[in-house]
Amino acid sequence: MIQSMAAQNADTFKDFVLDQLRDLPALSIRSMFGGHGLYLRGRFFGIIHKGQLYFRVSPKTLTGYTSRGSKPFKPGKKQTIKTYYEVPAEILENSAELVQWATKSAASAAAK
Repeated sequence: MIQSMAAQNADTFKDFVLDQLRDLPALSIRSMFGGHGLYLRGRFFGIIHKGQLYFRVSPKTLTGYTSRGSKPFKPGKKQTIKTYYEVPAEILENSAELVQWATKSAASAAAK
């Protein structure tokens, strides 16, 4: 059975994100609501949804996202989740920085 182009692109993006985070110990991923949830040592900290990566933010980390023009996670037209923000492209493309941001995000998830 041939996957749709959108499904193939989503799988390619998910694989890219996982490759970028390969140095993050104890990372796991689960399917959820048409996307994927990222977990570090059982702590939910990230969302892959429609070709975008979102990390949990805290008051300490939010400015790092908003200063780069990142927007909050919007799973539907009427819903916005302001505890998760899109990871900026320049961070997503740099594996070492992405691992640092993911670690901070997981720490903020643990502190909730």
